[in-house]
Amino acid sequence: MKSVIHFHSFERYIYTDYAPYFYDNGPNSNNGNMALLNLSEDTPKGTQIYVLNGTDPEGQPVKYGMTSEPGSKEYFRVHPKSGTVTLIEELDREAQDEIEVFVSISDGLNKVTEKVSVFVMDANDERPQFPQNMPSIVDVPENTTSGSSIYKVQAVDRDAGSGGSVTYFLQSSEPSTKFAIDHHSGVLRIKPGETLDYEKSRTHFITVVAKDGGGIYKGKQQVMSSSATLTINVIDAQDTPPVFVGTPYFGYVYEVSSPVTNSQPIDSGADGVFAINKTSGCITLKVYPAELKREIFNIKVKASEVSPEGKRLDFAVTTVTIRVVDLNNHPPTFFGENGPQNVFELTMYEHPPEGEFLRGLKITVNDSDQGSNAKFHLRLVGPGRMLRVVPQTVLNEAQVTVLVEDSAAMDFEKSQFLTFKLLAIEIDTPERFSATADIIIHLLDTNDNAPKFSSDFYIARIPENSPGGSSVVSVTATDPDSGLWGVVKYSIYGSGADLFLIQPDSGIIYTQPWASLDAEVKSKYNFYVKAEDSDGKYSLAEVFVTIMDLNDHSPAFNENSLEKTMVIGAPVKIEAVDEDAEEPNNVIEYSIMKSDPDDIFDMDADTGEIKLKPYIKSMDIVQNISNHKDCTWSVVVQAKDRGSPSFSTTTVVKIDITEATQLKGPLTSFLLKCRENPMQFLGLVSGVIIIMLFVTVFISTVIYVRNVKSNKILPSRRIIRRKRKPRRQDDFQQPFREECCGGKFRNEDLEIPTADNINRNNNVKGCSHRAPPSPPNAPDMPPPLPSHYRHGDREWTVPTVSASVASKTKKRSHRGKDNPVNTALVSELKLRLEQKNMANRY
Repeated sequence: MKSVIHFHSFERYIYTDYAPYFYDNGPNSNNGNMALLNLSEDTPKGTQIYVLNGTDPEGQPVKYGMTSEPGSKEYFRVHPKSGTVTLIEELDREAQDEIEVFVSISDGLNKVTEKVSVFVMDANDERPQFPQNMPSIVDVPENTTSGSSIYKVQAVDRDAGSGGSVTYFLQSSEPSTKFAIDHHSGVLRIKPGETLDYEKSRTHFITVVAKDGGGIYKGKQQVMSSSATLTINVIDAQDTPPVFVGTPYFGYVYEVSSPVTNSQPIDSGADGVFAINKTSGCITLKVYPAELKREIFNIKVKASEVSPEGKRLDFAVTTVTIRVVDLNNHPPTFFGENGPQNVFELTMYEHPPEGEFLRGLKITVNDSDQGSNAKFHLRLVGPGRMLRVVPQTVLNEAQVTVLVEDSAAMDFEKSQFLTFKLLAIEIDTPERFSATADIIIHLLDTNDNAPKFSSDFYIARIPENSPGGSSVVSVTATDPDSGLWGVVKYSIYGSGADLFLIQPDSGIIYTQPWASLDAEVKSKYNFYVKAEDSDGKYSLAEVFVTIMDLNDHSPAFNENSLEKTMVIGAPVKIEAVDEDAEEPNNVIEYSIMKSDPDDIFDMDADTGEIKLKPYIKSMDIVQNISNHKDCTWSVVVQAKDRGSPSFSTTTVVKIDITEATQLKGPLTSFLLKCRENPMQFLGLVSGVIIIMLFVTVFISTVIYVRNVKSNKILPSRRIIRRKRKPRRQDDFQQPFREECCGGKFRNEDLEIPTADNINRNNNVKGCSHRAPPSPPNAPDMPPPLPSHYRHGDREWTVPTVSASVASKTKKRSHRGKDNPVNTALVSELKLRLEQKNMANRY
């Protein structure tokens, strides 16, 4: 910058170099001075996270720098020329949630340094953690009331937001647990309606699972959990008398039994040959079996509770039956291919066919005793009813077969291995010897799931000016199968998919590189996206894309409305069209930019109507205002849309002002309006013509139908030839003297009609017929038929006439003209007479 200082007769120039500065674009921008930048802790190392951006007032090139507090860890590196900031160390919000750095900009002479803070945002990367001092055993008295709190579990998740919220669940190995946990507080309670019973179960094992609320980690939704196992010890309370377990009791004395002398004798029914341990309850033989006098002994045994002070409390009595029998000394035993075995493992694919046996298991069970001592039941215990064992009853030895019952439950995605207990329990022996073997099945995955979209449809909006290759929407589908079966590939198809493409791996939909979106041409697209695994299993979702309209068209005037004739008192209308697709981009406002003189017209901003100022009511006022004798104005009119940014168009409208006519009334007003819209007048004229045409057709149809009804021809009568009589000279002065056609026509019956034709039968034109000539003498042969006669025609037909017969005398009307009705009737009657006379002749 140059400053000018005046000292009388000379000037001095001083050059000042201003320091560079950063642009402050706010925390939501990806360039500027890096102030208040938010950065997720799962951002990969090496990511370009920001661009420092500044300038020098003199336009000098600038360099950027970045430093940290002495002794603090450096997380970022900046390129001195481009200003690109790169993450060089992994971030951990739980360790440090705010990083302070010094950013600098220099033009070589001046250096500006700013201290900025970068906030590390949370990602869901921490599991809920149970405290290390959490006890593994909880003692609970058996008389604790239902619904009582017995322990509070607490886990801590160091994440923030939903990823830091912890919810608790119970995962119990028992079929029906007696405990419940509050999902939010972690308070462990006895379920309502459940009680603890020391006598039934002294220990309960429960697993507490702590789950966080889920969150985004490296671009994917992730829910993390941890678990801890609690052992609930039920503390006995004095609430019931002793109860013998497993009654009735049976004991057996075998030939090889040996006596024991250090037990307390039994008083009742033992004959002094049996004793019992007062602590363990074990009954022993005091003598050798050979000294026993009976085969069966029924011994009464009393069990008493003892207080801590040694006082005996409640008691119970039971009977123990002891039988002297041979020895049953062999329990059932499971064998594998290499001898006795109690663990069998098998690897197989999930969802085997139901009814199929597990071929990889080769199990044999054997009891070396004989008879009823070697008879036992086989039973399979495990999750659900997936498998069934056959046979269920065995005598001595059998090959064990395990069949599949519930194929759907054997699901790799639910559990990758299954553990079952195979039990062999003797049936008819008092010892009820038994054996147990574990069957462990390792499941292998199959492609039994199709990918599933997170939603059945996706809705996206994209501006119409988006360049080719713009991101539209991201779709997500997951496949729970493992390995390549769980890899999802995306594709799109459908009539609306031509302008779009999808990344096969990520599911991000873009516009085609060549695509040009225009909301005025088409604003709605829909197509289908397909998620498919490696075996061709797939699912579909529908995508709806709306092209958002932008204001990219200027209003255009109608060329037919740029020359107008204005009648004083009536407006003229200017029209413009904006081709944008949506409001307010296509809403037009009209205004007058210029007219000479200026203060003569008003214009409606919404409709585009131009009218004279209210004070201009005659041509005299117009001529006083204007210097133009032709009263023609050139008005500059602007049409402006309401979009953002707004576009406008101006044009020159020539308006010729004229005086209104003296005609008044609604028709005049209508015609004046039609001058502005000629198509309206043309439509009116067309309507009138169509109505007149319909009326004419209707009247003609009615007249035609009535004439047809009035002129019906009666069936021809049969002509009977009569014997000829001497003929006399006809008196044509009185043609109706003789009877004709049964005397229908007589002179005295004739009347002169004075009224109109009753049937309105005007299809016969009025004409006068000359009187027929005197008939000639009868010839020997009948004359030939008239020239107009054709074979097949009816011989003679007489039309019916519903009217009075007119006389031959022609009367004139008061106006001196013949009555056409009377003339028509007379002519028709004469024609009939001629026909009748010719019929009588022949």
